[in-house]
Amino acid sequence: MGDWLAARLLFLIPLILSLSVHEWAHAWTALQLGDDTAQRQGRLTLDPLAHIDPVGTVLLPLIGVPFGWARPVPVEPTRFDTGVSMRAGMLLTALAGPLSNGVLAIGALGLSLGLEASVPALVAPGSAGRGLLDAMVLINVLLGLFNLLPIPPLDGSRIVDGLLPERLRAGWGAAAPLLTALLFALLALSVAAGLGPVWGPVAAALGL
Repeated sequence: MGDWLAARLLFLIPLILSLSVHEWAHAWTALQLGDDTAQRQGRLTLDPLAHIDPVGTVLLPLIGVPFGWARPVPVEPTRFDTGVSMRAGMLLTALAGPLSNGVLAIGALGLSLGLEASVPALVAPGSAGRGLLDAMVLINVLLGLFNLLPIPPLDGSRIVDGLLPERLRAGWGAAAPLLTALLFALLALSVAAGLGPVWGPVAAALGL
């Protein structure tokens, strides 16, 4: 029981931190562009309690499903500054989330290498410190890449929407619901199949 709980916490703690930074990055970027909606709703914070979704942030990861989500940050593109188009503003706001995960992954990797050179006992193989930092790197790489997929409601779909020329937008709008359904079907199948070939190696790497 103790090992089971430790393994879950080793995944849950960096996941919650990473999702909180991800959502904060959306809120901060929107504010820089003139939209204070997230700030007014208390979402411009790194406090995990402001971003936690009980199912996606806590329950699923705790029972061993190696992915999760937080409460989406509200963005109102009509409040962007007049010098920023709504499409460009949404693109930048969406991009901020995956970029924040990239920064966290690089930071955790740098910290791990620094500790390995200066205080190797803290990040010795099998130690809690090494496990936590390795999980932080892996989780943020996966979160960043996963959110860049051009599938609604992921950030990548808003990035694509901001880049598409007008002549392709009708086709994109028609395909988007199908892509969303496919995404949820694949996630459901991966869980039903014991996390499947995609999530299985991730779970193994995290000791789940």
